Amino acid sequence: MKTILIAGGSGLVGTRITELLDSDEYRIIILTRFPKPPKGNITYLYWDLDKGVIDDRALYADYLINLTGDGIADSRWTTKRKKILIDSRVNGTLLIQSAMKKANRKFKAAVSASAIGYYGDQGDAILDERNNPGDEFLSTCCLLWENASEQLQEVADYNRIVRVGLVLSTRGGALPKILMTKTVRLFNYFGNGKQHYSWIHIDDISRMFIHLLTEPSDHFIYNGVAPRPLTNKKFTEEVRDAIGSGIVLPTPALGLKIALGEMSNLVLNSSRVLPKNFAEVGFRFEYPDLTNAVKDLLDREV
Repeated sequence: MKTILIAGGSGLVGTRITELLDSDEYRIIILTRFPKPPKGNITYLYWDLDKGVIDDRALYADYLINLTGDGIADSRWTTKRKKILIDSRVNGTLLIQSAMKKANRKFKAAVSASAIGYYGDQGDAILDERNNPGDEFLSTCCLLWENASEQLQEVADYNRIVRVGLVLSTRGGALPKILMTKTVRLFNYFGNGKQHYSWIHIDDISRMFIHLLTEPSDHFIYNGVAPRPLTNKKFTEEVRDAIGSGIVLPTPALGLKIALGEMSNLVLNSSRVLPKNFAEVGFRFEYPDLTNAVKDLLDREV
């Protein structure tokens, strides 16, 4: 039986990956500051980034899925918060790397998360893995994150990075916020609605990480997005269509900037990103279209 170590395993994507992994084929170790008793094929082991501590038993896993990092939209981006966002990603990754190196251990494969925030605000430009980073906070955060993840090459036979897009799930992230006003049939887009959103169904992004663990390929960076990005206004209209009916109205950009500050970039930036490398390795999307993706999420409550 293969053992997979998941750092950040209690988050939205990590939880779904754990659910999708075959319990007859995989043992799962989840790193957490608050371990609890084992459940089925899942073991919870202690780590603490601030103290630089990790349970040595985690170092004997065969594979690593690295999703470590505080929630990017959990609170306003003060100077202190920005440091926490960067440190939680970089330091968590480097703690695993240094512990494995010290123990003279190697993973068979490691797959780490980054985000499409790497590209910054690019308007209508079509982006793939070959494009350069932007010049704003999200881009810097992702670049530092990826630089740390590159160092996992020293402790893994095979090392890859997934730049994750806007993950859609009914259990967390953006979708529940978008659906807050569905009972009154009101749906909001942001600013002029022309900014591009590169989204992904929770099951497809989870399957992408699993795919890269089990199907090695030549590429190092992958965009974890659906093949059909949409403008924010079109995105909102298709969510409305998945619900059935409703009115689509704008939320002024100025109000968002006043309320959220720099964090408003999360909804006002435009990143028209394509999954070029996943297409080249033959990854099959189960949910390439937004309307069907949202209908499925609502039907199954995932």
